[in-house]
Amino acid sequence: MKEQLRSIEAKAQEAISNVADLKALDDLRVRFLGKKGELTAILKQMGKLSAEERPAMGQLANQVRSTLEGLIADKTAALQAAAQNARLAAETLDITMPGTKPPVGRLHPLQIVENEVREIFLGMGFSVADGPEVEYDYYNFEALNLPPDHPARDTQDTFYITDNILLRTQTSSVQVHVMETQKPPIRVISPGRVYRSDAVDATHSPLFHQIEGLVIDKGITMADLKGTLELLMQRLYGDDCKIRLRPHHFPFTEPSAEVDVMCFQCMGKGCRMCKNEGYIELLGAGMVHPWVLENSGIDSSAYSGFAFGLGLERIVMRRYNISDMRLLFENDMRFLEQFRG
Repeated sequence: MKEQLRSIEAKAQEAISNVADLKALDDLRVRFLGKKGELTAILKQMGKLSAEERPAMGQLANQVRSTLEGLIADKTAALQAAAQNARLAAETLDITMPGTKPPVGRLHPLQIVENEVREIFLGMGFSVADGPEVEYDYYNFEALNLPPDHPARDTQDTFYITDNILLRTQTSSVQVHVMETQKPPIRVISPGRVYRSDAVDATHSPLFHQIEGLVIDKGITMADLKGTLELLMQRLYGDDCKIRLRPHHFPFTEPSAEVDVMCFQCMGKGCRMCKNEGYIELLGAGMVHPWVLENSGIDSSAYSGFAFGLGLERIVMRRYNISDMRLLFENDMRFLEQFRG
């Protein structure tokens, strides 16, 4: 039995010294010291020994058990330390390496172009005015020479809150507020959202954006209007950009004009984009109607002015060659990430 105990001790020492992981080490513990282990099997044979041999064999068996338990404990600590060092080495952070940049937002193409238009007009001495999107019928229509029975209201069908309160169809309502609260000279633009009951398609939306401009002073003429718009288009589309004015009718301006910009694809020669006209309709403008001035408390015999309305989406589409307005509202990141402002 003594030789068996020494043999178990020698085998266990060699196996423990060569073990490479904690799972294998635990398997060795069960093999040698478990309830059905080799050392336990030897101890079950103690009853066959004589009374004189039992104390010596018991002492040797306890010594072997103690030795193996100590070896297993030391090996466990060593393997745990090695595993921890390996994990720390694998998780080492090099603080000198550049970090992962978080995604950074960017301006929407509508906001990019609106900011450019704002800067152009601020450079010409204009200020920026804001007004309510939920507006009274008076400011949206009546003060702009559009009484309740005027047929031009049919083209500006909008969303009504009550019979007298609606979502504005144009930012011209802001101009009325400005004329009521400021004395001439007035030079102001009013960008913002407007609403009309239009079906959604490639060129229409029930929500879109306008930038309206207003100048009121003594001696203002159509030449001032044309010069202002010509400078705006040249800043937006290049110094070779040309515009033309065509007679039109708007209830709140007299005379009125549609303003076309030279087609930037064919440079005025005529192509499919401009329907062979050489120019593309872009905005409406004209001299402020004397009745609109008088409605706002401005003496039309002493002051004159011009006004214009830009559809922001139309400018953006022309600027970036976008063929479908819906792309500007669908929040598709594949589309929006193409623009940097």
